[in-house]
Amino acid sequence: MDRQTLFLLFRRLGPIVLLVCLSSQLTAADSVQAFVGGRLIPIEGDPIDNGVLIVRNDKIERLGSARDVDIPDGADIHDVSGKVIMPGLICTHSHIGQGSGGDRSGPIQPEVRVYDSINVRDSRIEKARAGGITTANIMPGSGHLLSGQTIYLKLRDGNKVEDLFIYTEDGSIAGGIKMANGTNSRKDPPFPGTRAKSAALVREQYIKAQTYQAKLKAAAEDPEGKLKAPDRDLGMEALVEVLEGKRVVHHHTHRHDDIITVLRLKEEFGFKLVLQHVSEAWKVADEIAAANVPCSIIYLDSPGGKLEARDIDWKNGAELEKRGVVTGFHTDDGVTDSRWFLRSAVFAVRAGMSEAGALYGMTMAGAIMLDLQDRTGSLTPGKDADFIVLSGDPLSVYTRIEETWIEGTQVFD
Repeated sequence: MDRQTLFLLFRRLGPIVLLVCLSSQLTAADSVQAFVGGRLIPIEGDPIDNGVLIVRNDKIERLGSARDVDIPDGADIHDVSGKVIMPGLICTHSHIGQGSGGDRSGPIQPEVRVYDSINVRDSRIEKARAGGITTANIMPGSGHLLSGQTIYLKLRDGNKVEDLFIYTEDGSIAGGIKMANGTNSRKDPPFPGTRAKSAALVREQYIKAQTYQAKLKAAAEDPEGKLKAPDRDLGMEALVEVLEGKRVVHHHTHRHDDIITVLRLKEEFGFKLVLQHVSEAWKVADEIAAANVPCSIIYLDSPGGKLEARDIDWKNGAELEKRGVVTGFHTDDGVTDSRWFLRSAVFAVRAGMSEAGALYGMTMAGAIMLDLQDRTGSLTPGKDADFIVLSGDPLSVYTRIEETWIEGTQVFD
């Protein structure tokens, strides 16, 4: 209905009729979908057999058993009898999209943004959707002490990387920062040659960031305006965001001593931290739990890799779960192909992790690590309609992912 027609209606029929017309237009614009007959695994709540999931536009509106949930008139009905629906999977450490980070000019480059290098037409993004991944933390590499800023993406269909962005409440682009220690970042100068020098360089940069932060604060609070703010420094800006808790540090680390070094740095500078890989987490699980730090772990089903990861053990998930550590999973794609991400939960259960804990790790734990727990990670009314349709039990080797939905739109069939 064009503007001229609305004007004529208003003049001839009055404002009441016009309001009715507008109301009907708004209702017609709503997209309502009902997924009926399947088993729902909400993650936050008990499974529901013969369930109904109502999606309105891009949000989950309601879910429950068929006897308790009325299907709205005009809803597009999807019969998922015999299927399983659970939240979309969240990979907290991925390299899909061909993203790159820092170069060889220095070991610490917080000003680098991985999203300036992401190709949304990379086939591995399509593979990730086929694996049920709806949200991913895209990282630069781990060959630096700090290789740049990460980006949290919804794997929507898009023509440019901005189409996949997630925005925070203040309008900024959601993402963290990537750090690493151990052997990856030890090289010839200007890179560090030892573990001790690695930690020293990191301390040095965070102390500089604290000074930069203090100068900014002093200038902003100076009532007479005599104090000048320091010249803009993109790297320091990113590190100040880390110090203020606006960016989570996603830290590549393997050996138990390297893990403890990261925990020490967290204690010194107070940044929010997610430990990535933590091959030897089972050796220092008590210390990780005491520091209240989440862990994102990886499972490998073939030999090979680096020497410092030789003691990786499938019991990592079980040992961390026993101690109450928020434990999630990642692919590090292409270390593990995103199409087979769900196998990580299977391996964890095989080694002693609970089934509920493993599925939580594939979904809600990842959302927590990315500070997206209010938007995704569970089938909860009000959250984004990110979910997958499975042919059967998510922990069965015979099960396949049949459909992937992001914000109420199917992105894989």
